[in-house]
Formats: sequence, C-alpha cells, structure tokens
Amino acid sequence: MEFKDNIPIYLQIKQYLYRQIVTGELKPGQKIPSVRELAVQLTVNVNTVQRALQQMNVEGILYTKRGEGNFVTEDTDLLEKTKQELINDELNKFVQSMNDLGVSNDQIHDILSAYLK
Repeated sequence: MEFKDNIPIYLQIKQYLYRQIVTGELKPGQKIPSVRELAVQLTVNVNTVQRALQQMNVEGILYTKRGEGNFVTEDTDLLEKTKQELINDELNKFVQSMNDLGVSNDQIHDILSAYLK
C-alpha cells in the first residue's frame, strides 16, 4: 500500500480495511489479520495499525474476541451504511475534481450519462 503524505496513515489504513470489507474481501464475521500481520503487510508501525483498529472497534465495524483477535461485524445495516459513506466520499472527490476543472454539475451529469452508455 502506498500512503499519501497529507492524510494520517491510520486513517488510510481504516479506508483500506473499509474497502476490503465493502468489496467482500473481508466478509462479515471473518477474522482480520492480526495487528502485527497488518503492520508487516502495510510496512507501518504496530501502534499505527492498533490506532486504526481501535477506532474501527469503537465505530462497530470490527469487534474483538479476547484472545482470538478482531472480526468484521455481522451488522448488515452498519456495513451498508459504511458502503454508502465510501460511495459518497468517492462521489464528493470526483465532483470536486470536476468542479476544479471548471465543469458544472449539469455538465457532470451529461458527461456521466454519455460515459455510461
């Protein structure tokens, strides 16, 4: 994973895990890799991974079983809400980029309609 300098790494790790969950790479109820495994895989500090996972636990996206590790929630409503938030984030970035290029929202609509045909 390649990290951006302007966004805290723990937030990027959360986004990475959210995407894995939303795309089904990590399924509801599935155990996620350990903190150490994720740190090695992502080449980051263990504490940074721990911070991301703690926040995801507070949000309810993950839950911890003592002595077993962290697991993806089985709350389908929460997973759907998370997916919708990711979609909205991506749409906001796209629309902002288009607006920065001088493209109006009406033009974006027309461009997307043509593109999707």
